[in-house]
Amino acid sequence: MNQFKMLDNILVKNFDGRTVNLLEKYTNTPLLLIIYNNQCLGCTGRAIPLAFEYQQQYDKLQVIGIHSNFNANKITEQEIKSIFTIDDLPFPIYIDEQHQVFDQFNSEGTPQWLLITAKGTLYRSIFGSQLNVQNRLSYAIDDLMHQ
Repeated sequence: MNQFKMLDNILVKNFDGRTVNLLEKYTNTPLLLIIYNNQCLGCTGRAIPLAFEYQQQYDKLQVIGIHSNFNANKITEQEIKSIFTIDDLPFPIYIDEQHQVFDQFNSEGTPQWLLITAKGTLYRSIFGSQLNVQNRLSYAIDDLMHQ
């Protein structure tokens, strides 16, 4: 889905419970946001490792994970980190406590990928983690990074 919509904000919580506007924190940088859930096997098995690959491959692209909560249970930093085999997070991860970011972008499910230009415009929104999605996402990132 091509949106080309200028964004005002993307509000998430850090692990300390403070609200962070990702568009203010990460300015003048293209962003690849992955909206995911720790309980989603496609997210933890395919999408998170793919996000890590993109973070390594594109030095000018900032990958950010956004864990969306779909119930009243609060997730902890330790629970977020439990899906990784390393101690330090490979990219910043924030919490979408009441799936507001998920809803803001009319996400189809998890993982939902959001590619945002350095000027804060939604460039692409892509759902899924299967091979065809990975190909579409790779082409979209390449296209954005070479503009």
